[in-house]
Amino acid sequence: MVAKRIIPCLDVKDGRTVKGVNFVDLRDVGDAVELGQYYARGGADELVYLDISATREGRNTFTRLVERIADGINIPFTVGGGISSLDDAARLLDAGADKISINSAAIANPELINQIASRYGSQFVVVAIDAKCGDDGIWRATTHGGSRFTDLELFAWAREAEQRGAGEILFTSMNHDGTRKGYPCDTFARLAEELTIPIIASGGAGSVADIAQVLTEGRADAALAASIFHFGEITVGELKSELKQMNICVR
Repeated sequence: MVAKRIIPCLDVKDGRTVKGVNFVDLRDVGDAVELGQYYARGGADELVYLDISATREGRNTFTRLVERIADGINIPFTVGGGISSLDDAARLLDAGADKISINSAAIANPELINQIASRYGSQFVVVAIDAKCGDDGIWRATTHGGSRFTDLELFAWAREAEQRGAGEILFTSMNHDGTRKGYPCDTFARLAEELTIPIIASGGAGSVADIAQVLTEGRADAALAASIFHFGEITVGELKSELKQMNICVR
């Protein structure tokens, strides 16, 4: 049995880790490198860093930060945010990132998935999908932080991303994100049924039970979380200990 992964997510603005509600009211929660080192020591399997600085200057700052992270931690880390070309991906991978995550750019230019996978390998490519379930019961992928709907149906887009070379899918339900009321486990289970690549669950975690449920009933390969770790509600080690008590295989 493959062990489930626990992945803290760090939103980065100008070199600092921040956390907000619906992308506003950002609070500084610490130095991005030091916080990553803390999570690595605490048993995190991987980290995800998302650059939320929109400016070109911010991207250059983020590239230098990626170099510092690579020097300072000993677990794999993924970076995302503002990656819209092969050159963007190459810059961050060459700076030391283990994987890159693309979302809106992959929808705008699906060939980008092929390009990065062809150059670096599928194991370097995470396609993030933020989807909303409408009144008609259909899950549609969104862009720009869930604010813009597309015509792409979740499962069809996930299958296409896999076929184009994605090594993992990071799925966030915009219906559940921030609610802390758990995940749409039936949707995750269907994704797991239709794909052969790992699925990372994001958004909706309010308790250990929520994470346990998406890793078992939802068949997710990994759970990504931010607030519950950043604000000290539970440590990665405590979470893993409780999951082990539930007979869930974690590292």
